[in-house]
Amino acid sequence: MIKNFIKIAWRNLTKRKVFTAINILGLAIGFGCVVLIYLFLNHNLSFDTFHTNGDRIYRFTTQQETDELGYDRSVPPGFAKVFKDEYDYAEYTARIMDWDEILIDFERNGTPQKVKQDIVFVEEDFFRIFDFPLLNGTDNVSLANPKTAVLTEAMAFKLFGTADVVGKNILLDNRKTLTITGVLQDIPKTSFLKAGIFVSYDNLEGIFDFALEENWGGITSNMQTFGLLRPGQDIGQIESTILALPEKYRPDSKNLHTYKLQPLADMHINPNYGGINPTVLWIFAIIGLFLILIASINFINISTAQAFYRSKEIGIRKVLGGQKSQLFWQFLSETFIISLFALGLGFAFAFLALPSFNALFDLELAFGDVLDIRFFGFLLFVWIAVAFLSGSYPGVLMSRIIPVLALKGKLNQNATGGTTTRKVLVVAQFAVSIVLIAATIIISRQIDYAVNSDIGFDKESIVMTEIPGDIEEDKLYALKDRLRNIVGVEHVSACLSSPGGADSNWGTGVQYSTRPEAEEFSIAAKLADEDYLETFGIPLVAGRNFIKRDTLDELLVNEKFGKKLGLDSPEEMLGKQIAVNGGRQKATIVGVVRDFHTYSFSEEIAPVFIAPMSDNYGELALKIDARNTKDILAKISDTWSETFKGFIFDYRFLDERVAEQYETEQRYLALSKIFAGLAIFIGCLGLYGLILFFVGQRIKEIGIRKVLGSSTSGILALFTVDFIKLILIAGAIATPFTWWAMKRWLEGYEYQIEIQWWYFAIAIVAIIGITLITISYQTIKASLANPVKSLRTE
Repeated sequence: MIKNFIKIAWRNLTKRKVFTAINILGLAIGFGCVVLIYLFLNHNLSFDTFHTNGDRIYRFTTQQETDELGYDRSVPPGFAKVFKDEYDYAEYTARIMDWDEILIDFERNGTPQKVKQDIVFVEEDFFRIFDFPLLNGTDNVSLANPKTAVLTEAMAFKLFGTADVVGKNILLDNRKTLTITGVLQDIPKTSFLKAGIFVSYDNLEGIFDFALEENWGGITSNMQTFGLLRPGQDIGQIESTILALPEKYRPDSKNLHTYKLQPLADMHINPNYGGINPTVLWIFAIIGLFLILIASINFINISTAQAFYRSKEIGIRKVLGGQKSQLFWQFLSETFIISLFALGLGFAFAFLALPSFNALFDLELAFGDVLDIRFFGFLLFVWIAVAFLSGSYPGVLMSRIIPVLALKGKLNQNATGGTTTRKVLVVAQFAVSIVLIAATIIISRQIDYAVNSDIGFDKESIVMTEIPGDIEEDKLYALKDRLRNIVGVEHVSACLSSPGGADSNWGTGVQYSTRPEAEEFSIAAKLADEDYLETFGIPLVAGRNFIKRDTLDELLVNEKFGKKLGLDSPEEMLGKQIAVNGGRQKATIVGVVRDFHTYSFSEEIAPVFIAPMSDNYGELALKIDARNTKDILAKISDTWSETFKGFIFDYRFLDERVAEQYETEQRYLALSKIFAGLAIFIGCLGLYGLILFFVGQRIKEIGIRKVLGSSTSGILALFTVDFIKLILIAGAIATPFTWWAMKRWLEGYEYQIEIQWWYFAIAIVAIIGITLITISYQTIKASLANPVKSLRTE
């Protein structure tokens, strides 16, 4: 019986090649997208699951309460020692410090080399908490000696061309010589750690002493603290116990801390602490479901439409004793065959698209990483589910056809599927397409608004380059003078970071004028010299710029600071003194600058002070003439290298940095465009199949209308008016849903666009246009045919 089902199914499929091809192609695209989305979801849900004691590993985090609630993935540097010494909850506790792009000197085949690499400073117990074994398979990784480092196998090959590097030396930041004591196995791609060089935590001395101190005055997000808890610990009890630490070690701070324990498995999918937003994963899953549903709807529509052609076959089968169940499984077997072909083709599509998908999301996904029982079980489930979803309704419908009516040719549309069902399904297709198009337009507009709006400072033609941390102030200002003398260099400023350099913001408490207590909010420090405003084009709204001095006694604030204080005008702040950094720095406000976006548009403009503190400068900002960029950069490089011998000149344009703040949104925008295009394409395939069927079914009617004088445009309108009505109904359904979903998405931005009605109008008009193009060819072709020929048919 099964063999007979398959043989007849194959004959029917090859008999109607166009409809079969449409169904296979539509389902294949849906399957291909589902496979790619599975790879993406599996990657993001597999982070840090390879550690033996992963269920007992926690990261200590901070909730900061000022005038609003903030989250930080770190704790004060002094927390780790206190937690280890005063409590017995953890077997091991360790701090790590990420450091991006630090200079590494080494010798390869006797030739000196220099590179910039990301490294991680780790305390000795770090490798007792996490499973990062050595290349020889042992776990005794040791960094007890401060002058030691371990490399991953990939990093060893990158630097030295071999994994046999134990005993070799590297020079860190031109000041610390380290001996390689071990080579780690390559860290899995699904790890929160991305660096390939691990050095003893003590090497932070002279590089970033703050992280070494046992202080509780501040937090740096580059430092993280982990603990391997003893078995059976009550996390709630631990969090309740450590509630007392801020009062004990930070009694005078207005910035209230609450320390939390974050499970290792939560780190990658918690946006509060820098992880991916799980909503994104849900959106991906829903998009995959949408695409496969659209393809299934196509299949159902085309299959039920073809039921009219197959009614006599069904009637004969019933007369000869065929049972409903047999007819049902006959049609379902056809669906399974089509779905199987589509699954194979979809897998091929996914394989071909994977490199582009990886490039879009900067990933290294590979099918080899997921070829396991779960993956094949997932494919089997999707194949069976889609086959049943697509084939059950047509199978039930055709098995119910009355044989007498079928053999007499008196079946109408309702008897072979009904126009209502098809209309509902077509409306669902159109609605999904409209949702995707409208959402894409809104996302695009928001990102364009964020990237191209006035952010309060000049970001064009500004070059940012890192300066070594041990430069003397006189040497720095001499370098500035030499750079200013280069033709094409308009302004030069030394600073901690650019106005929008959120990664280098230093937040601190602030006490204003004679107010007895510190403010409840923190203030962001933009440490910079007197040329900062001119270089970045930041205008003053009151007062003047500070004057270059040997001591800190003058500074600037922004308008937002005055608003936070509840003052009516910027002028009220002039001449007032503020104290920052726990009262260790005090200076007089001599000017107020216009507000600028310190962070991305997802966050509110922060209160800011700008002050000259040369010990904290980390970058040079150079405003250059954009007409001769290449030659100017070459001269800047020569001057910079003469000053900092032994260092690598590296630079970034500020506008690229600003755009990177929206890199994730840009990627999702690109993907939403692709998925919207695929949804439309799959829908058009189904429309083409339906029109092909309807035109063939009404060929005599078209001939009669032509004889009676109907025009080609009139016949085209006959076929299109019903589809336009369906699109308008779909638009009425999709618009409120999309408005609600996008409104929720926009809530993630402090500064956002208004959702306009014409976004949805564009989506609806686009679908109407695409539909007209899809159905026009067959309709016009039929209307231009000789009516005599069509009327003679039968």
